Amino acid sequence: MKTNYLFSHRFKKTGWALFGLGVLLGFFALFVNETPSFFDLKVFAISSDGLFESEDTFRIIKNNIFNEIVAVLIVIGGILAAFSKEKNEDEFIAKIRLESLVWAVYVNYGVLLFAVLFIYEFSFFSVMIFNMFTVLIFFLIRYNWMLRKLKRMTLDEK
Repeated sequence: MKTNYLFSHRFKKTGWALFGLGVLLGFFALFVNETPSFFDLKVFAISSDGLFESEDTFRIIKNNIFNEIVAVLIVIGGILAAFSKEKNEDEFIAKIRLESLVWAVYVNYGVLLFAVLFIYEFSFFSVMIFNMFTVLIFFLIRYNWMLRKLKRMTLDEK
């Protein structure tokens, strides 16, 4: 089966390692509420305050990049873990992958609709930050759960 859009299987472990590290650091940032000061760096910012406020666009600012590093680890790790080929990639695994992706998008937008209707002010902003990652997280959970179910069924038949 031709799957040009998937990464090689060798990236799967790297993806899980980056994703796990990102999640652990994310929980650290969430519960400690303090980021290490050595992450305070000068960075280029397209916008640093208001999106349409001209004095804060396209300039160098000082920022703690810990949260950005966590987000990059989660996104890159999650994409590598989710979209790397399995050792034995076949049509049924491709079907599970597609169904899991559709399911993850449905659940993600269900969470978004719930948040739009019932969560307000700064709490809504916090939900939106988590919502950036939920498609990947929901996909990884369902896809791997379905793969485990498939492997159990296969072992039971033997």
